Amino acid sequence: MSQASFDASIPVLTEVLKAQPLSDEAAAPPPPASAADQLEAAAIDGWTDAEWAVMEHRLSVRIMHQLQSRVDFVLEQRIKDSMAEVLSHALHDLTNEIRIGLHDTIEKIVSRAVAQELTHLQAQKK
Repeated sequence: MSQASFDASIPVLTEVLKAQPLSDEAAAPPPPASAADQLEAAAIDGWTDAEWAVMEHRLSVRIMHQLQSRVDFVLEQRIKDSMAEVLSHALHDLTNEIRIGLHDTIEKIVSRAVAQELTHLQAQKK
């Protein structure tokens, strides 16, 4: 954690452990589940409402940050994929429209040129 996010009102692990008197049973290393249970019990018994509120806020901020970065990534990927598909369809449709328009224009130009040439040839016969 960075120094900027350090909150002196939240005890560190060594402070929590110092607050618990060591008995003969506690001196022997407990199984991992029992150590976690002891830490949880110490936190539940020893923390004030303000300390719990700070912890809740920190966890909420951290989880929201992680979720938002993941959501941003997934959303960006889906938008890119969707845009690629949309642009591909739009390009295909635009290409077809241009092709049809070009064919129509060329057909009209050729028809007009043939008609003019025929008219010119007929005029020369007379």
